[in-house]
Amino acid sequence: MTSAVVFAYHDVGYRCLSVLLAHGVRVPLVVTHRDDPRETVWFGSVAELAALHDLPVVTPEDPNALVERIRSLAPDFLFSFYYRRMLGACLLSIPERGAYNLHGSLLPAYRGRAPVNWAILEGERRTGATLHRMVEKPDAGAIYAQQAVPILPDDTALEVFRKVTVAAELALDAVLPRLIDGSAQGIEQDLSRGSYYGGRRPEDGRIDWGRPAREIHDLVRAVAPPYPGAFCDLRGGRLRVLRTLCPGGECGPHPGPTLFLDGSRLFAQCGDGRLLRLAAVEWRGEPSSPEQCLERLGGDPLPLPSQPSAATK
Repeated sequence: MTSAVVFAYHDVGYRCLSVLLAHGVRVPLVVTHRDDPRETVWFGSVAELAALHDLPVVTPEDPNALVERIRSLAPDFLFSFYYRRMLGACLLSIPERGAYNLHGSLLPAYRGRAPVNWAILEGERRTGATLHRMVEKPDAGAIYAQQAVPILPDDTALEVFRKVTVAAELALDAVLPRLIDGSAQGIEQDLSRGSYYGGRRPEDGRIDWGRPAREIHDLVRAVAPPYPGAFCDLRGGRLRVLRTLCPGGECGPHPGPTLFLDGSRLFAQCGDGRLLRLAAVEWRGEPSSPEQCLERLGGDPLPLPSQPSAATK
């Protein structure tokens, strides 16, 4: 029976571990993470899935400390499905038939951290999932399967991530029989045609209203809940923008970035003069209707801050 040690976390980890089990792969060890109490946990638990199937589970701080244990298991494969720590060369060299990672982009584009969020932030109209051979350089090994999904103009990161999770399951399910029988063929990546991105911080969600409406819209989508959200600080409090809509490129009536009401709808005029509808906002941590928002802020129309910021790129 084919065996695999699995490093996994998040929804992609949950679904891809399910695929391995459905194909009869024996899993002698699952390596996952303890949930961070500071993080909103909105995704499936790999640890719970492993327990359901009576699979041994460990949650080490350093996965590379498991080299001898994993070597003693002599797995055919090693798989990493949204596991958050780097696996060293000693681990990658153990499985006789290779180590594979499932990455949430269409490699070689968006190598590195937070690929779904970055793809939305950069205004992409498609992304997907890639199964690739693991080498020491992150997300750089030969590609064995890819599955694309669309990014619609108003999709949030959560909505796109759910599509990518399905894409990951489909990609792995399609290629796994050929990995097991040895007939799968990889395609080397041309990294010069790709891109690499680092992690993101909550502070990166700060809105510079001097940017074009489409860029701000993409920022809001990229960091919308359950991620930390886009925000700006106004008159003694924080306005958190949870959902926006671009109403066809219409221009506003004000001389600069401005927050204002049009009937019962709340709009922001952005740095390019175009309008962005603020469909859901919070003021000082509480949901606020458009009327309540401007009443609490003390003005309609209300000038918006515009300053150099790393918020949108």
